[in-house]
Amino acid sequence: MAVPEPDARLAQEKEEESEEESEILEESPCGRWQKRREQVNQGNMPGIQSTFLAMDTEEGVEVVWNELLFTDKKAFKAHEEKIKTMFEQLVLVDHPNIVKLHKYWLDVKDLKARVIFITEYVSSGSLKQFLKKTKKNHKAMNARAWKRWCTQILSALSFLHSCEPPIIHGNLTSDTIFIQHNGLIKIGSVWHRVFANALPDDLRSPIRIEREELRNLHFFPPEYGQKADGTAVDIFSFGMCALEMAVLEIQTNGDTRVSEEAIMRARHSLDDPNMREFILSCLTLNPDKRPTANNLLFHRVLFEVHSLKLLAAHCFINNQYLMPENVVEEKIKELDLNMVMAEIRREGRPGAQWRYSEVSFLELDKFLEDVRNGIYPLMNFAVSRPHALPRALSQPQEDPQKAKTPTPEPFDVETRKVVQMQCNMELNEDKTQWHLTLLLILEDKLHRQLSYDLLPTDNSKDLATELVHYGFIHEDDCEKLANFLENAFHKYRSPPL
Repeated sequence: MAVPEPDARLAQEKEEESEEESEILEESPCGRWQKRREQVNQGNMPGIQSTFLAMDTEEGVEVVWNELLFTDKKAFKAHEEKIKTMFEQLVLVDHPNIVKLHKYWLDVKDLKARVIFITEYVSSGSLKQFLKKTKKNHKAMNARAWKRWCTQILSALSFLHSCEPPIIHGNLTSDTIFIQHNGLIKIGSVWHRVFANALPDDLRSPIRIEREELRNLHFFPPEYGQKADGTAVDIFSFGMCALEMAVLEIQTNGDTRVSEEAIMRARHSLDDPNMREFILSCLTLNPDKRPTANNLLFHRVLFEVHSLKLLAAHCFINNQYLMPENVVEEKIKELDLNMVMAEIRREGRPGAQWRYSEVSFLELDKFLEDVRNGIYPLMNFAVSRPHALPRALSQPQEDPQKAKTPTPEPFDVETRKVVQMQCNMELNEDKTQWHLTLLLILEDKLHRQLSYDLLPTDNSKDLATELVHYGFIHEDDCEKLANFLENAFHKYRSPPL
């Protein structure tokens, strides 16, 4: 019998290992989420016993399956409603620079209880890994990239801190910040402090509040863990992240913690005085003297007047639901490429002209996608207002006793936003009643088509509210859809001139 070649044997072992890791260990009660054997690290989240790679069979993307184990089932049952309420609020937190929590359910059996929740999977790795690779290649940090990353992190922190009540991250390090290949920043491990504060004392055993890794101790301010600490904790941690991003690495003392001397050396190595002042303001030992996340976005090292191109892109994306799906492509086809798009006129000398033929429309599509994903937030445009987290509408947890179904259960709260709306109205055969057909395209490209025979008493606001109630649209889209339907009713029902 022939012995396989070493390379062939190695390839076979890798294939078998890959098949083993992709084996499905468990499914969610509704059958949508499938847990695999492969474990992943998504932000060193204290309190989470295990995190596995999983598959979202509805969207065809990888997600993370997180498990929070409670050994005291009796205490867990006593506070079950409080835990449900907490997770229902967390599912509603939605920001492009924050790792999304998609779904949760409870698994209570024997003497133990589990909370299982599904979060977004960021496959590109942590900020710390990216900085190490950059330093290994002997490259310096690009100042523009540093500013863009800081803006995205502060955008997420400003959102969390302006919620009512404020959400404190409490575990912000370069290990809990992820960066994708296109430069998009995602903050993970947001739920650590929420878990620790929201759970009653007799359930806090699984939440390890202490900072376990010595190498990350320098990210936390002196007041960390005290009852009086607040959002300023995150500002100090952000300052350390911004310093590490600027210098690529702060040397540790052997394999343990980062020393004060190493931090001082990193500070003094900063050449840009504005950058140095920006970072030092975050690292002030007195928490009362640290700036807020929103104020930092207006610091001179980050602040810039937004370009008309960026403002137009945000305006386009915010109102895209009013336009056909391929509106950009269709408009481009109509353009005369020899037409002058922009011109600079100068007295006494020739001006400058730019024609449409000189514009790369592929770059325009990429730019719109980057803006839509959250790479270029409009945070310096207006003073932030508090975000009241919407009260969950009675979102049910997934019930293990229910039959598996590939479609969402009724009355589920819709967390995806509508990016496009189309509407058609036709009279029935006897011309006495209008039939409404509504097409909704959600941000994950899901198409949802709804049909309804309008009653004389129906109005746009009630219809939109009903769609929120039954989980067809996000609560934030209610007013937008009501206005859209009102315009459609006026268009179709108004007699022709």
